[in-house]
Amino acid sequence: MGDSTAAGLKVLGACHHDCPDTCAWEVTVVDGVATRLQGSASHPFTAGTLCPKVHRFLDRVYHPDRLLSPMRRTGPKGSGDFEPIGWDEAIAEVAGRMRGLIDAGRPESILQFSFAGTQGLIQMGVALDRLFDVIGASDIRRDLCGATSWHGAASVLGTPYGIDPESLRHSRTIVLWGTNTRITNRHLWPVIEQARAAGALVVVIDPVRTDTAKAADVHLQVRPGSDVALVLGLLHVLDRDGLLDQQWLADATRGWPELQASARPWDPERAALATGLPAERITWLAERMATQGPTGIRTLIGAEHRFNGEEIVRGVTMLAAALGSWREVGGGLARSTQTWQLSALAMPRRRSGRRALNMARLGEMLAPESPLDPAIELLFVHNSNPAVILPDQNRVLAGLAREGLFTVVVEQFMTDTAAYADIVLPTTSQVEHLDLSHSWGHLYLALNQPALAPLGQCRPNSQIARDLAAALGLDDDLLRQDDEQLIRGLLSSGHPFLEGITYERLAEEGWARLAVPQGARPHVDPIPGIPNGPMRLGALEHRPGQETLDGASPLRERYPLALISRKQHPKFLNANYGGFPEHQPSAGGPHLQIHPVDAAARGIEDGGMVRVGNDRGEVTVRAEISQDVQPGLVAMPFGWWNRSTPQGRAVNALTNPALADDDRGSAYFHDTLVEVIGIAGGRAAEGASA
Repeated sequence: MGDSTAAGLKVLGACHHDCPDTCAWEVTVVDGVATRLQGSASHPFTAGTLCPKVHRFLDRVYHPDRLLSPMRRTGPKGSGDFEPIGWDEAIAEVAGRMRGLIDAGRPESILQFSFAGTQGLIQMGVALDRLFDVIGASDIRRDLCGATSWHGAASVLGTPYGIDPESLRHSRTIVLWGTNTRITNRHLWPVIEQARAAGALVVVIDPVRTDTAKAADVHLQVRPGSDVALVLGLLHVLDRDGLLDQQWLADATRGWPELQASARPWDPERAALATGLPAERITWLAERMATQGPTGIRTLIGAEHRFNGEEIVRGVTMLAAALGSWREVGGGLARSTQTWQLSALAMPRRRSGRRALNMARLGEMLAPESPLDPAIELLFVHNSNPAVILPDQNRVLAGLAREGLFTVVVEQFMTDTAAYADIVLPTTSQVEHLDLSHSWGHLYLALNQPALAPLGQCRPNSQIARDLAAALGLDDDLLRQDDEQLIRGLLSSGHPFLEGITYERLAEEGWARLAVPQGARPHVDPIPGIPNGPMRLGALEHRPGQETLDGASPLRERYPLALISRKQHPKFLNANYGGFPEHQPSAGGPHLQIHPVDAAARGIEDGGMVRVGNDRGEVTVRAEISQDVQPGLVAMPFGWWNRSTPQGRAVNALTNPALADDDRGSAYFHDTLVEVIGIAGGRAAEGASA
């Protein structure tokens, strides 16, 4: 568990936030009170440092606004008016509503909505997922982030195992493709700096001049959504100049002739027109990647939120495959490591045949005119704040306000979503419960051990699942197991990656690396559990989304600017902290970044108030005139709560909810067109509330 000293008991755990780093930490407890939280210096990857948001995590645990008892709504939906009730009453009311729908033959009218508000596997969903699976509720497809990238990489690699990100320290050319590493994956940056110290060159490909782009050796500021055109231009040069290993292509890939045919029309001049990059820079990058290896390409989820997002990730993966970068340690594609982690654990299987709904469609699903049959009558939200994180926000909020929808929210604070609930159930924080933490940014598992007894009447998500199961009279073994039993079950798969990793070892040491050798090369080395079939290349096409600067949408006439919603503020990258003033930037309120050319054309001054809008909605924010964005592109931060603007809306009031025809993957957040209008006298007269 940790060490007890005169200074207090130290309890080992790990951060739970939706972040690739999953920092190991230790909590100091004195007389039942957590007095300090610090990074665990023994962890090889996170190495004792925490990000700015987590430095103040104990302030969140003991925050005066923390919800400490179950609550029932007393005012209109969205008002935030509630009264405290007891747990017995709360569980009985929720279970009674669920039982009524089940007995009426409409279990699919119950929808569980959850995401990665906590990433610990037990509290994220093993128990609650099981509950809704057993009763036959509608299943939510958590495709908002990550799924599109998974499918894009899987189309090339089969099972999309990327290289261990720590292997990038051996790279000599590192390409950070659409990922803001210094802000969103900060513990990988020291690995990249180690590579630089050994002679590596760092190239960033991003339409925005991010903090990572500013720190890199080269920034290639591509036109938004033009990544596939860049891939084709690079492949054209590699093929034309004889820079590809034909024996590698024959032995390790299939489909090169089709990819070659796709790339041949894309000479650097044509690629330059599509991407906005100089033709000579495209030629230079191709030559650099081929001759100054190992070349490691790092991409996560930044590029996927577009109509062509899957094709972007597929193209980047095929580029790494065609180059043969995987042959050397430090070469290949470094993507999410979640595939390594989840494939090793004995995750409970879900029953097939349940109705599955893409979470990005929540506004449509909750609308009175929804085509769903049966319609959603009970919404159960945990580990998420859909009123903030989903696109087409106005429609989502209208759905949450629908009469006849009974909403249950499991939360720690009165979020924008919780304000629309009928019942709010208070849940524990990460320092108050047991959990198994996996990571999508490295290969270490961690055991999060409770440092405190639950505050007030808070209960872990897993206990809420057990309480509801008992009230519903469900007979299921997993819903009777306590959290330690559930974790031991996850570790019982016998998978070779878990060799030597036991509950006892994790309880003693806090963390353990998967049993994967340092420098292992997936898809090249024979690694137990990873298929080594040929990498699948094939035809590749650059197709811009409709609602983009290069698309065919008639909206361009009225909305001539492309909007990108960024994770850019280190104290609250996601919505978890967007409503807490102590985590907000000193400038206050969300700002719109706009290029000087676009600002001048609209008479907009730096710091002046502007209205940003389209047919979906409108928000009023301050303008920040910046050359970090390119002409035609504006940027607003993701994660602010709705109270941050006078309209009571945030950036997702504007974003595009469109999905692929097969209803799979992320919404097209970044394929969004807007217009920006300056507000006369707005600098002094108006401001966003914080």
